[in-house]
Amino acid sequence: MLMFVDCLIDAIKDTIYVIPFLLVTYLLMEWIEHKLSDKAQESIKRAGMLGPAVGALLGVIPQCGFSAAASVFYAGRVITLGTLFAVYLSTSDEMIPIFIAGGVPIEKMITIIGIKLGLGMVFGFIVDAARRIARVNHKHVHIHEMCERDGCNCEHEHKSIIKSAIIHTLQITAFIFLITLALNLIIEFIGGNDVLAQFASDNKIASVFVSGLVGLIPNCAASVVIAQLYVDGVLGLGACISGLLVAAGVGILVLLKTNRPMSDNIKIIVTLFIFSIICGLGLCLIV
Repeated sequence: MLMFVDCLIDAIKDTIYVIPFLLVTYLLMEWIEHKLSDKAQESIKRAGMLGPAVGALLGVIPQCGFSAAASVFYAGRVITLGTLFAVYLSTSDEMIPIFIAGGVPIEKMITIIGIKLGLGMVFGFIVDAARRIARVNHKHVHIHEMCERDGCNCEHEHKSIIKSAIIHTLQITAFIFLITLALNLIIEFIGGNDVLAQFASDNKIASVFVSGLVGLIPNCAASVVIAQLYVDGVLGLGACISGLLVAAGVGILVLLKTNRPMSDNIKIIVTLFIFSIICGLGLCLIV
């Protein structure tokens, strides 16, 4: 019973600070949909060519609220796929607080943050450039289409963009909370973060792959374990980077809930994982 209460409290903590980001995101989505003309919407999308740079910089801020917001914006095709990758790859979640608490030298922190920022920005621009060359152009997904898909009927029941944004925020919040609670219970059932730590630290090369798999866990436990293992000297820089690059926090959960088709989400997650592993292995060979 005590374990359940602890997991419940952790799930509430992991969920509650994402709510403001989701609410602001959906308010912007509704405003873009209802207040701006098609021409203005196209202007916003064209301005998004610089999105990977902005997304990577926002992702560095130590929380995963921006990754959740980016997922919603991508689901509505307000931002590009490259911008989404830039946010995911640079998202630091609990990394910086763990590093500070562990006494990691400032130059090492700046190096890791710089690697994540640079890789996120570069990969984001590459993805967008490749899609432009291939002439891949997804049409804007209107907010009412997302409403119809989710079956919330808010586009019929509520004319106010505030009410509609609140409904969507509550739906996503409930989804994040339930999945996070389930993940917390599973992690505790198998032995907690110590098991994840052992799982992620077998040997130098294998640890890159294992750290990447741990990083895919869509809550703060992933970045906490990986950052702490690096602080303790268990993980090398390559394994640390592979895990932290893929650790997009609840952004992955929001993507799975809001974006369609589901095959698109699978491709994004697999690409994120593969890129993270390549970068981790590369650092293992260099460092």
